[in-house]
Amino acid sequence: MLLLLLLLLLLLLLLLLLQLLLLLLLLLQRHLLLLLLLLLLLLLLMLLLLLLLLLLQLLLLLLLQLLILLLLLLLSLLLILLLLLLLLLPFDAAVTASTAAATTTTTATPATAATAAAATAAAATAAAATAAAATPAAASPAADTDAAARLLWLLLQLLLRLLLLQQQLLLQLLLLMLLLLMLLLLLLLLLLQILLLLLQLLLLLLLVVLQLLLHCYYYYYYS
Repeated sequence: MLLLLLLLLLLLLLLLLLQLLLLLLLLLQRHLLLLLLLLLLLLLLMLLLLLLLLLLQLLLLLLLQLLILLLLLLLSLLLILLLLLLLLLPFDAAVTASTAAATTTTTATPATAATAAAATAAAATAAAATAAAATPAAASPAADTDAAARLLWLLLQLLLRLLLLQQQLLLQLLLLMLLLLMLLLLLLLLLLQILLLLLQLLLLLLLVVLQLLLHCYYYYYYS
C-alpha cells in the first residue's frame, strides 16, 4: 500500500510538472531552443521516473519475496524435523490407542488424557490391592516387596505414557501453527505478486499519459 501511494504521488507530481511545462511551452512558442531544451528535460524526467520505479520494484518487492521464500524454506525444514520427531518417538500400542480415542472424540484435550491415565492408574492400584489381598496372610516379606515394586513399575509406565501423550499433542499443535504460518506467508507472497502487477500497470499508464501529452504538444506545435 505504501508503494502504491508513493507511485500515485509521483504520478501527480509528474502531471503537475507536465502542466507547468505545457504552460511554459505556450508562453515560449517562438523560441525553438528553449522548446527543445524543455523537451529534453521532459524526456529526462520520464527516464528518471522509470528508473525510480524500476528501482523500487527491484529493491522492495523482490527483497520481500526473497525473505518470504527463505521463511517458507525454514518453516518447511522445521516441519520436516517435527514430523521426524513424531515418527521417532517410542509410542507403544496403548499410547497410540489412547491418542486415537482422544482425536476421535470432540473433547480431546490433555485434561481428558490425564483423567484417562488417572483412571487406568486407579485401576492398576485396585488390581494390585486385590492381588495383595488375595495373597495369604502368612506370605513372606519378599512377596510384599515384589508387589510394591510391580506397583511402582506400573505407575512409572503410566507416567511415562502420559508425558509422551502430552508431547505428541504439543507437537501436533506446533505442526498446525506452522502450517497456518506457511499459508499466511503464501498469501502474502501472492499479494506481493499482485502489487507487482499493479506497479507494472501504473508504469504502463504513466508511459501512455506521457506519450499522449507529447503527441498533443507535437500536434499543437506543428499545426
